Amino acid sequence: MVIPEICAWLENSSVGTAIRQSTWLFPTIETVHVLATVLVVGSVTMLDLRLLNLASRDRSVTELHREILPWTWASFAVAVTAGFLLFTSSATKYYHNVPFRIKMVLLVLVGLNAAFFEFRTFRSVASWDQGRRIPLAAKIAGTVGILLWIFVVACGRWIGFTK
Repeated sequence: MVIPEICAWLENSSVGTAIRQSTWLFPTIETVHVLATVLVVGSVTMLDLRLLNLASRDRSVTELHREILPWTWASFAVAVTAGFLLFTSSATKYYHNVPFRIKMVLLVLVGLNAAFFEFRTFRSVASWDQGRRIPLAAKIAGTVGILLWIFVVACGRWIGFTK
């Protein structure tokens, strides 16, 4: 199988070995990963709560979306990079780790939820942007987004206890 071979190569690479053998590299990268994840989840939750009409009611969805998205993408890039570096330290173990696999599936679902919102629901934002009547599809996207991120974070913690 190809994936286990790639995992073994990553784990035995100089980067994977350095992170695994270093006293300070893994915890430093993990801290960056956690902080970046907090920024992703926090920024996305701000928008999701607006979609649910539970926060920032005085701001338009478009305004909040425009201000938050750059922070979300930047912190997501940092979280993915740090997560990948952590993965290289024990790639073969992570590959077989059930919470890790669940987290990866959940991240795909997060992406699908966001894509559906961006390319379907958000296209009609001009008609509901300022109002309190948020369409059901936007409310569902907000609810699903919050729930998925809760489970992503939970799985991330679970990985630490099963590694």
